[in-house]
Amino acid sequence: MVLTAKTPGRKDRKMVTLSKLRTAGRLSKLLLVMVGAVMLLALAACGGEPVPTPTTTATSVPTATPTKAAQTPTATSAPVSTATPTPRRDIDSIPRTTSKSMTLTGAGATFPFPLYSKFSAEYNKLNPGIKINYQSIGSGGGINQVIQKTVDFGGTDGPMNAEQKTSAGSTVLHIPMAMGAVVPAYNLSGSPQIRFSQDTIASIYLGKITKWNDPKIAADNPGVTLPNQDIAVVYRSDGSGTTFIWTDYLANVSQEWKDKVGTATSVSWPTGLGAKGNEGVANQVGQIPGAVGYVELAYAKQNNLRFAQLKNKAGNWITPSLETTSAAAAGMIAAGEFPENMEARVVNAAGANSYGAAGFTWILIYQDLSVLPQMNLERAQELIRYALWSLDRVGGQQYHASLDYAPLDPLVVNMAKEKLKTVTFKGTPVWETMLP
Repeated sequence: MVLTAKTPGRKDRKMVTLSKLRTAGRLSKLLLVMVGAVMLLALAACGGEPVPTPTTTATSVPTATPTKAAQTPTATSAPVSTATPTPRRDIDSIPRTTSKSMTLTGAGATFPFPLYSKFSAEYNKLNPGIKINYQSIGSGGGINQVIQKTVDFGGTDGPMNAEQKTSAGSTVLHIPMAMGAVVPAYNLSGSPQIRFSQDTIASIYLGKITKWNDPKIAADNPGVTLPNQDIAVVYRSDGSGTTFIWTDYLANVSQEWKDKVGTATSVSWPTGLGAKGNEGVANQVGQIPGAVGYVELAYAKQNNLRFAQLKNKAGNWITPSLETTSAAAAGMIAAGEFPENMEARVVNAAGANSYGAAGFTWILIYQDLSVLPQMNLERAQELIRYALWSLDRVGGQQYHASLDYAPLDPLVVNMAKEKLKTVTFKGTPVWETMLP
């Protein structure tokens, strides 16, 4: 059999043409998709974005340029609130000036009297209607008047003991005002510079060393010619915070002193003669040849008395000064060991530059001022205002150095202000009633 090819007819040709067209259409669509995909990949690689369609452009216009009404809650409200926070109302917000007129009364320690006198004068310049009447009667007398509730505040260089706190009948706060040094002032012909080791000065006050040329004193002072002269020991006859610091120092450097005499604002002295106040001791030392007596550094300087160096706990000879007084508390403060009740004792402190017979002086304020018969809210406010000014760096603290007192460390100042925030009158914190 012979096979022959069949020539396509018109119908067959038409079907072929239609098939080709369909194929071409599918290819065209596929090509468009591929081109689009390539363009998208290229734009993505270049960090660009696809060109928006007219519909996208039309809807993006109001989004990109919001109306003024749309901006109000989102663009301005929240940032303004964050940028202008409400000022903190704290005790330092209380004004240090007042238009009130009254006299605040205080009594106690003679140790800070030169400083408190300066406080009174400067505070009266700032507030002409306010007078501070502080009587320098000794820490013991000040504590007694606080207990009797006859003064607005007391002054002491020695913390109240347990018996005194119980007698007060209500909590009494110790607010530190300054640090000071108690120095052994002396009267020797020729005014040589004298040094006392811990054992030597304790032996003098125990009455065991009675002559200036004693071998122990000579060993402390090589090269100094010492007279064969009796030592006249002078001490405070009144209850005294200065005595508390001095006897606390002696008790810390001499076990014999601790066992026989102890630490207090008033003790039974083994030897010597008494005088009232720092003023009285300074006067006796200045008048009696061969005398030695303990006074606050400012009184020694004001009366042109020589005062001895003391050997400290580290074995160094230390001259009392603002720097060496501050150093006595620096270690306790740096270690975070300053007591919460503010009743810090820093005698015989560690540290190469620490002066041994240093201490704080406090004002005494009832935590509930309404226990005082003379007190009212207005008076309570002015007492707190005065105490705050006394603690301010640009207030009372600026006068310390010129009077030979050491200003308080900022940490101690902050602690004292927090303590003042606990003072109330009839249950209401006084400071909160003073906020502007």
